[in-house]
Amino acid sequence: MMCCAACGIAEVDDVKLKDCSACKLVRYCGVKCQKDHRPHHKKECKMRAAELRDELLFKQPVSTHLGDCPICCLPLPLDPTKSILMACCCKLICDGCDFANQMREINESLPHKCPFCRHPVPNSEEEFKRNLMERVEANDPFALHQMGLYRNQERDYENAFPYFTKATGMGDIQSHYDLSCLYREGLGVKKDKEKELHHLEEAVIGGHPYARHNLGCVELTNCRTDRAIKHWIIAANLGYENSLVPLTNAYRKGLVSKKDLAAALRAHQAAVNATKSPKRDEAAADRHAKAARQN
Repeated sequence: MMCCAACGIAEVDDVKLKDCSACKLVRYCGVKCQKDHRPHHKKECKMRAAELRDELLFKQPVSTHLGDCPICCLPLPLDPTKSILMACCCKLICDGCDFANQMREINESLPHKCPFCRHPVPNSEEEFKRNLMERVEANDPFALHQMGLYRNQERDYENAFPYFTKATGMGDIQSHYDLSCLYREGLGVKKDKEKELHHLEEAVIGGHPYARHNLGCVELTNCRTDRAIKHWIIAANLGYENSLVPLTNAYRKGLVSKKDLAAALRAHQAAVNATKSPKRDEAAADRHAKAARQN
């Protein structure tokens, strides 16, 4: 590692070696040496690169791609109806913190403001979108993704695609998942299995449980059951309930041990419990009460 793999020159003050970007196993003094050594290194490089990729793919994420609520610092629930996107600051707030803020404002006769940045909350859908566009112009990845979602819901897939693409370049994990869906269905772009898989894997590495479940299904289709089971276990550990179904089926077929299934069930319940709080329960009760009154 202290010498060029092609010419053997040692790294000294006037010679700087660079790692092979794919496998990190060897180093080169320049592009010419890297090209010359490629035929000898290609097979080993591909094997090691695949190993490194698998290490990333099968590493248990600390949390989901949603992260924590910026106010109560508890994990955000996977159910999108239990979180609110604030157009003013593009922060995803749990419904418990939003409900607590609204109750405080009602009790103290205060104007309604964002519980995070304290800016006035938009009073209409038009104002919400106007604020969101300001965040888009500021290159906020969450705002870019949200605009992509709007175009997606309008079935304007060609215009949704650039928003998702730009958001992925800024690290938005959800946009990777949405791009994988566009490439899979050929919506706004040509169907491309390779690009679909790339974005699906990037979403998986970022902690997206839906993407991981889907990747497990892809592996099962490719007859790689062991890899599929690993993905479903990790997704279940993140609190994704749907992954428990194929895991239970695999257990019945003798493909998953009782110990591993029990561990996945415990981890799933722990992840779900971590997203609960008294304030979130109050918000859920209030939501159900409003729905009952409307019916």
